[in-house]
Amino acid sequence: MFPLIMLPLMAYGVWRRVRGNFGPQPIRRKRMVARIVIFSLVAGLIALVGLYNVKLLEGLLGGLVGGAALGLLGLRLTRFGRDQKGADVYIPNPWLGVALTALLVGRVAWRFLVVMPQMQDPAAAYAGPPLGNSPLTLLVFGLMIGYYITYYAGLLVHHRRFQREHAPAAAD
Repeated sequence: MFPLIMLPLMAYGVWRRVRGNFGPQPIRRKRMVARIVIFSLVAGLIALVGLYNVKLLEGLLGGLVGGAALGLLGLRLTRFGRDQKGADVYIPNPWLGVALTALLVGRVAWRFLVVMPQMQDPAAAYAGPPLGNSPLTLLVFGLMIGYYITYYAGLLVHHRRFQREHAPAAAD
């Protein structure tokens, strides 16, 4: 029953994420700040697991650093503009976001296929969280988290600059 509920929800989330990588996207400052906070909290909670296993923490931290570097690259490839209504928009590089999403989906799917036989065994059910005990999986999660924290924070900074550059001249 669990897969029947989760698979459509996960597919919808992936579809929304991929769709958000193509074409002009509206700048929603409050949502971006909320996402930065949520991703930071998730990274902190995942790091707590790493306190019990240093290899997991290394995977997460490596992913966060790599994700931050990719976030900076994504910012360099992002363009800003205005839509037909005059609202500010950003146009992300579609391939970078899609590649990260595909990497995450592929890793989670692979990990799920590897641990599925273990989940069928009642003795292995108490061995701990099957999807989160791999340094490589946490590296991929760290890539996503580091990318989006850096990217959204950079979007907020660059949008502020864009607004100043394109602000109507004030009358003296």
